[in-house]
Amino acid sequence: MNLTPKEIVEYLDQYVISQKDAKKTIALALRTRYRRMQLNDELKNEITPKNILMIGSTGVGKTEISRRLAKMMKVPFIKVEASKYTEVGFVGRDVESMIRDLVVNSISIVKAEQEEANKEKIDNYIINKITEKLLPPLPAGASQSKKDDYQRLLQVMEKRVESGEMDDKVIELELEKLNVEFNDTNLPPEMAKVQESFSKVFAQINKEDNKKEMTVKDAKILLRQEASVKLLDMTRVNAEALRRAENGGIIFLDEIDKIALSEKSQGRNDPSKEGVQRDLLPIVEGSSVSTKYGTINTDHILFIAAGAFHVSKPSDLIPELQGRFPLRVELESLTEDTLYQILTQTHNSLLKQYEALLGVEGMQLTFEDEAVKAIAKLAHRANENAEDIGARRLHTVLERILEDISFHADEYKDKEFIVTAELVHEKLDEAVEDEDLSRYIL
Repeated sequence: MNLTPKEIVEYLDQYVISQKDAKKTIALALRTRYRRMQLNDELKNEITPKNILMIGSTGVGKTEISRRLAKMMKVPFIKVEASKYTEVGFVGRDVESMIRDLVVNSISIVKAEQEEANKEKIDNYIINKITEKLLPPLPAGASQSKKDDYQRLLQVMEKRVESGEMDDKVIELELEKLNVEFNDTNLPPEMAKVQESFSKVFAQINKEDNKKEMTVKDAKILLRQEASVKLLDMTRVNAEALRRAENGGIIFLDEIDKIALSEKSQGRNDPSKEGVQRDLLPIVEGSSVSTKYGTINTDHILFIAAGAFHVSKPSDLIPELQGRFPLRVELESLTEDTLYQILTQTHNSLLKQYEALLGVEGMQLTFEDEAVKAIAKLAHRANENAEDIGARRLHTVLERILEDISFHADEYKDKEFIVTAELVHEKLDEAVEDEDLSRYIL
């Protein structure tokens, strides 16, 4: 997507408050990718992405920034935890599985686009198949006048099916057996192919009658999958998905500090931690990874690593891996004012979510401005007294305030409930002031 760095930051401002440095760094990294794609092939292949290391406490917006960017740019994106991986030889996920996860994500994006582009063909396939069941075809020897009448009836029936008028009618549908997709990305590609081969063999052996009775509404959903398989060229979809994952993929590597070896860290897992770093190194540097859809080169995948680094430091990572994350950005801890802005200024903020949820019960929930300020103040104080979990503290605090109100929401149908500062203090003051209580409740 052709967006300038300023436009990218403006979009992120709707979802993430403050953290200007992080937004700017990532916006520039994404714009550089767009610039690279405009160059000739010789120069384009020489330019590698500048991977980013984000340093900051939990709940300050590291994951949210990356997630929103991927959604906006519609690029293949996955979030993985570095602590989930183990060194080769240990039982667990190997680092190459993150690349296979990225390819699967890329395929789902391209497939969705192709389904949208072929929406008319897919819809026609579904309507025609359902109409045939509702209006069986004429016998071979039917007269021309009957054929003309049948065509008119067919057109009327197609419109009724399309409009949803026939959704409650029950039809008997014979569904074609679809090949089972095995997307266990932790399996080597060769083993995944063997699994799929077995599934095809068993599908051929198991020839039971596949006719089922269902409503037209349910048939539309099931036939959509069948139509996609028949009408989409999956070879082209897979090829395009591999290309996008190679040139536009983003991997968000969370909790990278958990695999760093600090002076304080002890225990049997330490050799495994360094082993994960060494396994990760060729992936980040650029290597070829085999997937069941084809081989993908990781040279131009953008890696965004993130960690709190409370116990360890970025310098505790092995030197080769440190060098592969040249862009470092430190995220600020959230202040009382920042928490207030998160509640009031973000798109689809927590307050809007609660208002909408309780609105389902016919209740009008309103927050006084003083109440919102009190929530931000008490959440900030709870972060200072206990572990600092950033904006995630707001979830806990709001649940504490609204628990009783939500439970009795049916009693407030067609009524307004105003959340006041007094109510906030009544619900939270004791828990926030008592440090022991705060650790358990907030």
